[in-house]
Amino acid sequence: MEHREEAGPEGNLAAQLAPQVLAVIRDDGLSVGDRITERAMAERLRVSRSPVRKAFTQLCGSGALRKTETGRYEVAPLALQAPAESAASPHSVEAAYLRIAEDRLDEALPERVTEALLMRRYALTRPQVAEVLLRITAEGWIAPLPGRGWEFLPVFTTMQSYVDSFRFRLLVEPDAIMEPTFSVDRDLLLARRDEQVGLRSGGLATISAPELFDLNSKVHEAVARCSNNALIIDSVVRVNKLRRLVEYRQAVNRERAFELCGEHIELIDLLLMGEQEAAQTYLRQHLTTVRRAKTRDSDRLLDRGRTLS
Repeated sequence: MEHREEAGPEGNLAAQLAPQVLAVIRDDGLSVGDRITERAMAERLRVSRSPVRKAFTQLCGSGALRKTETGRYEVAPLALQAPAESAASPHSVEAAYLRIAEDRLDEALPERVTEALLMRRYALTRPQVAEVLLRITAEGWIAPLPGRGWEFLPVFTTMQSYVDSFRFRLLVEPDAIMEPTFSVDRDLLLARRDEQVGLRSGGLATISAPELFDLNSKVHEAVARCSNNALIIDSVVRVNKLRRLVEYRQAVNRERAFELCGEHIELIDLLLMGEQEAAQTYLRQHLTTVRRAKTRDSDRLLDRGRTLS
């Protein structure tokens, strides 16, 4: 597995990794007292163990992790709290994030950027740029360069690659349910189910495209995690990162989103009932339907001359 280059002083990378560690803890549905290891986290974040160790130390200092007498790291209650909103103009930060995503799709930004360039282009303060970069880094479409600057990572750049991603998912995700190592993680699936129920209970009225993408992707990644097959898990997570930006460009159809949330709930219910074959068939139908709905306007989008991540 390739590791990211560790940019600048190791302490800086550790500070960048700390919020990513917390995101992994929340996304994986870990509980207070659950053990996390440097090695597993380093592999997950594609870095060496040394900066992860420093990030763990920082999180212990902030109370998000605790270190036992035997040297093990465990999840502390603070790690499960939702991240606080930025105190510095959160709306302008969110708007800048979306503009960067749009400019990335339109190839209006160079492959390598500096914080100074982003500050000038999007009228942000240094703390605001740092917040945006932390978010994009956690999402996997930018990485720090050795010494100074940032480099955008590969994403889908054509509608065809986006269509291909659905074909790949159809080959992988349904069959993951029938893996011999598949084991239902009830706590993880119930957490994802609660999120989908919350969306159908009013959350869809105000949710943004990035937030909706995150919650829906977490359902599919949770199913993949139940396969206990590291290659399947990594491929599903990776494809979601690659297709993230194109999803932002598509308007949020809240009526259709309501239906999709219902389909996610039905899929989870089938798995919780132990109906793996039915769940496999249902997931294949779900992905086929979503692919048709999201790609039927591909010619129109391509005619606009835009690149789709």
